[in-house]
Amino acid sequence: MTSVYLLAAAIMAAVATQVAGTQALAQTPKVVMEEMMVPSEPGIEIYVRNKRPADMTAFRPERTLLFVHGATYPAHTSFDLTLDGVSWMDYIAARGYDVYLLDIRGYGRSTRPQEMDDKPEANAPVVRGVTAVKDISAVVDFILKRRSIPRLNLLGWSWGTTLMATYATQNPGKVERLVLYAPAWIRTTPSLSRPAGPLGAYRAVAREQAKSRWLTGVPEDKKAALIPAGWFESWADVTFATDPVGAKMTPPALRAPNGVQQDGDEFFSAGKPYYDPAKITVPTLLIHAEWDRDTPPYMAQTLFPLLVNAPGKRYVQLPEGTHTIMMEKNRQMLFEAVQAFLDESGKS
Repeated sequence: MTSVYLLAAAIMAAVATQVAGTQALAQTPKVVMEEMMVPSEPGIEIYVRNKRPADMTAFRPERTLLFVHGATYPAHTSFDLTLDGVSWMDYIAARGYDVYLLDIRGYGRSTRPQEMDDKPEANAPVVRGVTAVKDISAVVDFILKRRSIPRLNLLGWSWGTTLMATYATQNPGKVERLVLYAPAWIRTTPSLSRPAGPLGAYRAVAREQAKSRWLTGVPEDKKAALIPAGWFESWADVTFATDPVGAKMTPPALRAPNGVQQDGDEFFSAGKPYYDPAKITVPTLLIHAEWDRDTPPYMAQTLFPLLVNAPGKRYVQLPEGTHTIMMEKNRQMLFEAVQAFLDESGKS
């Protein structure tokens, strides 16, 4: 059965569960972490982090999840950033899940392509979607073999929604459920992350640019209270520290591969789909916030009816949040809505 969760329903659900969720966190089991490097191809290793309850001994598809990040920032500094005592990765793991994240090559702690050692204009954009999906595939296969399970849940953010959806169309038998947080689709408005002019191998993003982009679309009278004190700084400190080469630039910057931008020019910004939504055959959740200007609401609203073969599909729009609501005051609403969708699998 197909259900559409409207804004009011999402608000009511979040308010109803927020107190219970807070109480549950006080009694959560100990969560342990492991870090590893997974080979994708010769010379390329992908950084993977795993968190799970310390006493977990049985592993199941419906209780296994893999996160992947967006176009600019790595996964581990966002999904596993401790804010107010908990990260999103901790939150899911504490509820009985075996949770993983990965940094695609060129991002975070994974191998950076050799082209990123040169000036950006010396090479064409690196790490296009086909390459990123190859990295995801390597990590999925690693997890499935490690835990002796046939499938797992996938959660992508922004560009990661395109990658995870593409993987799901190509490997439906390996996917339990699909969560598309801030889903990208055919673009009719300018991209906030694409630099002007010709694209080089990578782009350099300054800290001030990151803050400005984050707050785009937020009403002026709401900006001051959107991100709790110190949260942006905590995220920026750990995120920009992942690129020691960029840190030596003037001003200090974070380098990000431009393959995603090249794909954007050739597909979504050109009115062409990157993947066929009709080939997604697993339960799928589309979730985003109302002030998102990176992947505006019209994208999810256009994509949702195209998921004609996704059983139990859902669409949730959250209030008073941006593309980065997972690190804002209303993050609990995101966490609860995604958790409810994931938990359904174990009940069916």
